[in-house]
Amino acid sequence: MSDHQMIIGGKPQPASDHLDVENPATGDVAGRMPMGTRANLDAAVDAARTAFPGWAAAPDADRKAACHAIAAKIEEDGDALASLITSEQGKPLNGLGSRFEVGGCVGWAHATAELDLPVEVVQDDDQGRIEVHRKPVGVVGSITPWNWPVLIAVWHILPAVRAGNTVVIKPSPYTPLSTLRLVALMNEVLPAGVVNAVTGPDELGGAMSEHSGIDKIVFTGSIATGKKVMASAAGTLKRLTLELGGNDAGIVLPDADPKAIAEGLFWGAFINTGQTCGAMKRLYVHDSIHDAVCDALVEIAGRMPMGNGLSEENVLGPLSNKMQFDKVAGLVDDAKRNGGKILLGGDPKGGAGYFYPITFVSNVADGTRLVDEEQFGPVLPIIRYSDVDQIVAIANQNPHGLGGSVWSSDSAAAKKIAQRLECGSVWVNKHGAIQPNAPFGGVKSSGIGVEFGPEGLKEYTTIQTVFC
Repeated sequence: MSDHQMIIGGKPQPASDHLDVENPATGDVAGRMPMGTRANLDAAVDAARTAFPGWAAAPDADRKAACHAIAAKIEEDGDALASLITSEQGKPLNGLGSRFEVGGCVGWAHATAELDLPVEVVQDDDQGRIEVHRKPVGVVGSITPWNWPVLIAVWHILPAVRAGNTVVIKPSPYTPLSTLRLVALMNEVLPAGVVNAVTGPDELGGAMSEHSGIDKIVFTGSIATGKKVMASAAGTLKRLTLELGGNDAGIVLPDADPKAIAEGLFWGAFINTGQTCGAMKRLYVHDSIHDAVCDALVEIAGRMPMGNGLSEENVLGPLSNKMQFDKVAGLVDDAKRNGGKILLGGDPKGGAGYFYPITFVSNVADGTRLVDEEQFGPVLPIIRYSDVDQIVAIANQNPHGLGGSVWSSDSAAAKKIAQRLECGSVWVNKHGAIQPNAPFGGVKSSGIGVEFGPEGLKEYTTIQTVFC
């Protein structure tokens, strides 16, 4: 166990007080988070503002090279970073766990480095030339969640830095340690003050979103908190990118092969033990193959070892914190009281760690809390339907709109149905397969703006139209 330090102006910043960070698999202390103050936040913002003019003016090639250098640093430190993620977040080292997360950081950083925003010429004739230039916003405030603590930090920081901005990041109090290590690695290749990290209670996030020295907030988290961020940012008219909660629907058409799609359905729902905004949260299965799909999912789940993520054999871990464990347990209990049939799981065994078993619940429908709300855990409600048009309409009634998927032996027909779903991303015969070259973001209550690719990079810029 060790005390960690914030990073402000390129230097470690000690704190007078620390908070224990719990290992969710064991209840042990993974490390101690520095409890930053408003004064620390002000210092971080000042450092970012001081560094901004020089970084914004740096040659584009230098910023590109710096992003590649960050990727190399992350890769070099991969084993230590993965172990730290597992110790504080709980996800396994193996499978789609912390090593996968670190690998994603490396790939995303390299991909972001190669993005460009060339000058757009909208007119060039005898009446004049008009150019559209993209300029960095300024100081970006990043507020990250606890489910993918390092990968989402890379999603926030790398495009900001690539576009010429400076950053102040505040990670979740549940998983701050890996982010502090990530920012320390970045500071080995970046000028002082370009990326700063403060940690502490949730109230610091509110102070960031209202801070007059921060020009943009990028936030990933719940809809409720996103609304608070948006409200507190209004006073300074900050630019916002909000990637909020999802309650992604998967629709299985009657011509699908249950055994062929079962593993894709499973990982679409249970990557990171279901703690992913873009995971499948409700599964609609046609009546003719409902039972066969349920049987195939139960069979696969029985082969998936869950336990302490530091043990190499496990591919599923605990829920990240007690708050989330209690929420998941409450939603399942509510479904049971309202007639839900437990096909597997639903009965945590107790003991150390926030382990909730993989759980499938049938005999539920929209109007049940487990279907209507984002459970964010290893539980999947399976809803029987008979009319495709009707179930598409029902799926679209949910206020979330992050992702969705359609499963079928006829991919062309599935694509037509998929495009009717009201969500920012949609997949055919897979779910949640995001890429750094494709924009990702929500509609309705699931967010504002997009991430990734040129469209995501533009979110970190302002437009200047030049009339020549």
